[in-house]
Amino acid sequence: MSDAVVRARERGLPLVALESSIWCQGLPYPENLEGARRVARAVEDEGAVPAVLAASGGEIRVGIDPDELADWCEARDAVKMGLRDLGWVLARGCRGATTVSASLAISHAAGIEVFVTGGIGGVHHGGRGHDVSTDLAALAEYPVCVISSGAKSILDIEATLERLETLGVCVAGYGTDRFPVFYAPGSRWPVTVRLDSVEEVAAAWRAARGFGLRQSMLVAHPVPREDGLDENRVDGWVAEATAEANRQGVGGKALTPFLLSYLANASDGATLHANLSLIVSNARLGAKIARALCGDRA
Repeated sequence: MSDAVVRARERGLPLVALESSIWCQGLPYPENLEGARRVARAVEDEGAVPAVLAASGGEIRVGIDPDELADWCEARDAVKMGLRDLGWVLARGCRGATTVSASLAISHAAGIEVFVTGGIGGVHHGGRGHDVSTDLAALAEYPVCVISSGAKSILDIEATLERLETLGVCVAGYGTDRFPVFYAPGSRWPVTVRLDSVEEVAAAWRAARGFGLRQSMLVAHPVPREDGLDENRVDGWVAEATAEANRQGVGGKALTPFLLSYLANASDGATLHANLSLIVSNARLGAKIARALCGDRA
C-alpha cells in the first residue's frame, strides 16, 4: 500500500479504488496523464483518498504515488491485467494495469468498498454471446460498490443487462431511470432501481451487505449532459468500428482498445472528451459515496 493509503487507513479516511488500465491502455499520452491527475484531484476535492490499483515487482499495488503514475502513463509497458491474469503477472514480476475485473478482486481483498471506472465491459455484438467480459463474472463474485457510466457503448447493451440480471447484480441508476451507455447519458433500457442521493446509495449498499449478498452493486452514473453524445450517432460509429474489427480479425483483449480508438478518430476526439468528463464525474460521485459509507462506520 502507498504511504497515502496507509495514512488514510490509520486516520479512518474514505478510500476510492481506481483502475489503471484506462491510463495505460485506454487513452493516449499525454491525455492519459492529465486525466489521471484530474481524477485524483476530483476524489481529493470531495474529501476521499484515491488508490490506483496495479501490479509490479511481484506485488499488488494499492495506491500509486503521483510522480510514479507519470512514468506508468508515459512508458505504456504494462500488461492489460484482468482477473485471470493476476497469478502469472505476479509470478513473472511484470507490470500489470488493472481492468475492472482485476480491480474488483483487489478492492475486495484490500477492504476498499468503493471502486470507480468509466464503463464496465459486457457482452460484445455478434459471436452468439460468447464474447463476454470477465467484468460481469467479477461483479457477481466480489462485493464492491461500483460507480460507472453504465457499460461501454461498443457493447450489446441489452444482452449485457440480461446477463447482469441473471447474475443477481443490482443496477442502480443514479438520478436516472434509464441505463447510461458510456458516451450517451441515457438509453431505452431501464435500470433496476433509481437512487437520487449518496445517502440512498449508501443505505442500499449497507442493506445488501448486511444480508450477506456477495454481488457488487453497479451505480450507473450518466456522463454530464454537456459532454454527452447522441446515442444514435454513437451507435453508427460503433457499427462501423465493429465491422472494421471483424474485417481485420481483431478480437480478445485487443478488441476494446481497437474499438475505442476507432471511435475517437471517427468522432474527431469527441468520444475522448466525453470519456475524460465521465470518469472525472464518476470519481467525484464515488468519493461522496465513500465518505457517506465512512460516516456510517463512525
